[in-house]
Amino acid sequence: MKFEDFKIISTASSVPDRVVDNDELSTMMDTSDEWITQRTGIKQRHVAVDETTSSLATKVAEELLEKSGLKPTDIDLIVVATMSPDYLTPSVGAIVQGNIGATNAIGFDIDAACSGFVYALKVARQMLMANHNMHAIVIGAETLSKLVDWHDRSTAVLFGDGAAGMLISNEQEPGTFISEDLTTLGNLGKYLTAGQVGVKSPFAADDTQYSPFFKMNGHRVYGFAVKNVPASINRALAKAKMSVDDIDHFVLHQANERIIEKIAETLGAPMTKFPLNINEYGNTSAASEPILFAELVEKQIIKRGDVVALSGFGGGLTVGTMIIKY
Repeated sequence: MKFEDFKIISTASSVPDRVVDNDELSTMMDTSDEWITQRTGIKQRHVAVDETTSSLATKVAEELLEKSGLKPTDIDLIVVATMSPDYLTPSVGAIVQGNIGATNAIGFDIDAACSGFVYALKVARQMLMANHNMHAIVIGAETLSKLVDWHDRSTAVLFGDGAAGMLISNEQEPGTFISEDLTTLGNLGKYLTAGQVGVKSPFAADDTQYSPFFKMNGHRVYGFAVKNVPASINRALAKAKMSVDDIDHFVLHQANERIIEKIAETLGAPMTKFPLNINEYGNTSAASEPILFAELVEKQIIKRGDVVALSGFGGGLTVGTMIIKY
């Protein structure tokens, strides 16, 4: 086999028990189930009560190991994609490494927001290429509820918490990776921000800004997504010498049902190839695609040999597409 190949050994997900539906949100702000559903497709979201990003990620890692039959000491690498870590340091990846006793692994985080899981898979794949015979855990994990202004209906209705991931290895055939396309449009980053950190010191100006909550220009982000995501998928298909018809499932970031419908229309692919779970989970950023992927594997909708296009898009602004064979 070629060492740039990797195989998905197991998948897993974990979400908080607490569910907040649209009717409950309507008691907190000027909104309604009908208003939210028509604009986004979201009916409810899971919200952390005593869970943290690292505790959700740890549960995922433990389940990945259990399903794979591997021991924690068999793991060489842990990469966590998150924009909502417990701390700036230690990283969620380091906390997970310690929690599961993966003493031979290195662990760290990356932040590419809603494209984070695909970016994390890219990083893990590159490291597997450089170090033969490795096992890696790649997780997307978020507790976005701590970045939401729960009185702002333009953003509060969108986001949820959760984690999911894959255990991958380059020791077994056949390989999974087919092609990829990653794009960053930093000049558009101002249209979706969260977690602004101000300067807090005796030397800072009194008007130093600090704004932890999501701020989004919905019109700009929608336009970015419906233009750039199909373009990214088409570039990845071209690199693979494949067509839309060759893809069995498009596992897209669950940001907005209307966005996904528009992407499907632009690609000329039926919505039956675009599974959705946004109605239950909302937008879980870097956890979005792996939660959906794990759910589809669990339900045996994605089967061994299926070709899947993963595509995340959002803050940065970023797009990440990877075509894989499960």
